[in-house]
Order: sequence, then C-alpha cells, then structure tokens
Amino acid sequence: MSAYVSDILAPDPVSGNDPVSGNKPMGWNTLLWNRFRSNRLALAGVCLMGVFLLIALFAPWVAPYDPIEQHLYERLSPPSVEHPFGTDDFGRDILSRVIYGTRISLRIGIVAVLIALSVGMAIGLAAGFYGGVTDQVLMRLMDLMLAFPSILLAIGIVAVLGPGLENAMLAIGVVAIPQYARIIRASTLSVREADYVQALRALGASDVRIIWTAILPNCLAPLIVQTTLSLATAILDAAGLSFLGLGAQPPTPEWGAMISGGRELILSAPWVMTFPGLAIFVTVLAFNLMGDGLRDAFDPKTITF
Repeated sequence: MSAYVSDILAPDPVSGNDPVSGNKPMGWNTLLWNRFRSNRLALAGVCLMGVFLLIALFAPWVAPYDPIEQHLYERLSPPSVEHPFGTDDFGRDILSRVIYGTRISLRIGIVAVLIALSVGMAIGLAAGFYGGVTDQVLMRLMDLMLAFPSILLAIGIVAVLGPGLENAMLAIGVVAIPQYARIIRASTLSVREADYVQALRALGASDVRIIWTAILPNCLAPLIVQTTLSLATAILDAAGLSFLGLGAQPPTPEWGAMISGGRELILSAPWVMTFPGLAIFVTVLAFNLMGDGLRDAFDPKTITF
C-alpha cells in the first residue's frame, strides 16, 4: 500500500510536476526559506541585523563626530539636536561612540564564534566519528570546561592572558567550544552509520573524505542555528568583560566599556549608559530572533504538509 501511494505521489517522470497540485515540487532550500519568512519576528531580527551591519560598515560616514575626540566644555550635555544621545563625562558624542561600538561588538562576536566553531567542529567530528578512547578523552575535556560558569572561565582566561580586546575575543571563543563540540558529536553519531557513509567506506574512501563529503554537510543545520545564537552570547559576554575592565580599554568605544564608564553617572546623567545598553539589547534580541526563526525552519517536527 505504501509503495502504491508513493508511486502516486511521485513527480511525473516527464514533466517533473507534482501529480496532486500539478506544480513543480518544492526544493528543500525553497521550503526552508518559505518557512523562515513566514516567521515575522525572525524577519524583524534579520532586518535589525542588516541595519547594524550597514552601520558597522559605514561608521566613518554615519557618525557625526569623532568617537574619541574630547570637548570638555560640552561634558555631560543631555540629548539635543546637536548631540541626539548626549555626551559623556569627557564631552564625547555618545551617538558616534555607539555607532563605532557596533563595528567593534560585531567583530568581537564574529571572531569569537569563528574560534569556537573551528575548534569545536574538529573536536566534535573526531569524537563522534572515531568513538572509543578518542570520544571519551575529548568529551571528558569538554565536560570539564562546562563545569565552570562561562563568564568565570572567560574571566580566568583573560586574567592569565591580560586585559584587552583580542584576549577577550579569544577567551569568549574558547568558552563556547564545548557547545559546538557536543552538537557536532551528536549529529555525527546519528549520521556515521547511515547507508551512504557505509557505501563510501566500501568504496575505500578515506576518513577525511567521508567526514568532509558525507558527515559534515548533514551537521550544518544545527551548526547554523547555534552560530546565530552564539553571536548574541558572544556580544553579551564581551560587554560583560569590558564592563569589568577586562575587555576593551579606554578610550575604545565599546558598549560594555561605555556602560562601565557611565555607571557612576546613572542618576545625574543616565543617558551615558542608557543608549549603549539599548544597543546591546537590540543587537542581542535581533540575533536571538533570527536564531529562533532558523531553528523553527530547520526543525522537521514542525513541517506541515
């Protein structure tokens, strides 16, 4: 019966059209895009991220002032037409600093996620594909890293390497490695015994070719989702390290450092830390909305026919 139904529902061998609707069968990419764009919150996140990317790319042309230039006679000026976000305690334009901070925060997130993705992917593929002692050693190491709160582990790494933007990016990337390793390992374990993998083994394909052509492509869906969500976490962690004085150092216009510099002025000049905080909030929200939309689009349990 099932074979009979599948024959009926199969595309026409001549036209390739669906026998029920008469239309061309929908490709997987088209199906994913249609499911993603039906989520309005996810599209809103994409639009917000597009705005932030444009701001980061064209910061020198968008920012009305030099983000580091000081004008002490205008210090702590409230929001006005001349300074829409006001000025800080050194007379620097907060709007310009927030705009340049977009470039720094996105760079931190991208670099940190690339570090975590590359190392975590290698560890997860090796552990899931080879199993045995390799799997036990690598996963116990990942469990050891997960035993520490992520922010505390990042603080410890920066404390050893020294405060600075580059060290903060490295610390955030190292902290996120176990998440990628566990996700890739789980996907590899579910794929490595598939028929097409066994066929490649029978044909004498090398382990590297099997991993690169058969296993890794089937792990991309959870990787894409995790990468999107990790970008938001990386930006938030970087702001936390800078707030503690372990990330970007003054006068670098980084959002966390700006909030740290304005925390003592929260009552007399609340705009100094309000606008950088709003920038962090909107950026993290945009990445999370986009990540949730991708997760729903890739989730086979939510596919309806």
